[in-house]
Amino acid sequence: MAGALRLAALRLPQIALTLLLLSLAAWFAIGLMPGDPVSLSLMADPRLTAADVARLRALHGLDQPLTERYLAWGAGLLRGEFGYSRLFAQPAVAVLWPALLSTLVLVGAAVLLAALAGTGLGALAALSPRWRRPVDLLALLAQAVPGFWLGILLIILFAVRLGWLPAGGLPAEGESPLRYLILPVATLAFGQMAAYARHAATALSAELRRPFITSARARGAGEGRLLWHHALPNAAVPLLTLLALDAGALVSGALVTETLFARPGMGKLLYDAVMGNDYNLALLALLLVALVTMLATLAADLAQRWIDPRLGE
Repeated sequence: MAGALRLAALRLPQIALTLLLLSLAAWFAIGLMPGDPVSLSLMADPRLTAADVARLRALHGLDQPLTERYLAWGAGLLRGEFGYSRLFAQPAVAVLWPALLSTLVLVGAAVLLAALAGTGLGALAALSPRWRRPVDLLALLAQAVPGFWLGILLIILFAVRLGWLPAGGLPAEGESPLRYLILPVATLAFGQMAAYARHAATALSAELRRPFITSARARGAGEGRLLWHHALPNAAVPLLTLLALDAGALVSGALVTETLFARPGMGKLLYDAVMGNDYNLALLALLLVALVTMLATLAADLAQRWIDPRLGE
């Protein structure tokens, strides 16, 4: 417990500093881009006069130096003022939280499915060498198949041909959300499953050759008990690292799947905000994705120390 607290106390300031540096870099990168929301509004509405543009720029603080605007924006964040989304004409928080929740549900289910299926396949390959080649071939296939192509095939088969599942979108009121999650979760999980299968097979094979496993086998312990109670806890450390990296990457990387299945989420929201020149929303979404990624990594490190206390020594 003490080691976990020390790790959290060390990592949280690093997370805060990373977010600060990321916000600085993103703010100045966006600020140095040609054009701003008011100029784009002028292009969209030629009836605006130069006086209207000047008044709008002053109203939104765009006539101030970039540094002063960043400090004002940062002070607003510390006060809990997240501003408005110009693209959605709503408070930014009202747009961010539903998108984050949708993505976390999708990514969480996909990562859980990929981890369970991949670890199971890896365990099968570790226990029985004759299964190693089929598992490797399946993992290679899962890595080679593009996610968007797999998603299209699943839609054609299960939504168009068989009519068992919806092709995408969100459930209407009273409908079960599970049916709308199956295809996008399967699309995301299939590609991720390959890494878990290969890591699990390698780690479990190495653990099953350890001397203490040989001793336990000589004392009459069954193969299932050796695998799940002795080998897996030691092999779980690299799998947890992979789990954290997957969870963080998929929060922002599920754009193709969310677009294909018409699911509102962080990937699609970030894309729409950038393409719609909604700079405040884009920056907030970027920071939120980075925060979720770093917290997922911290959670994995804490879980690793809980499984193997020697890591905290």
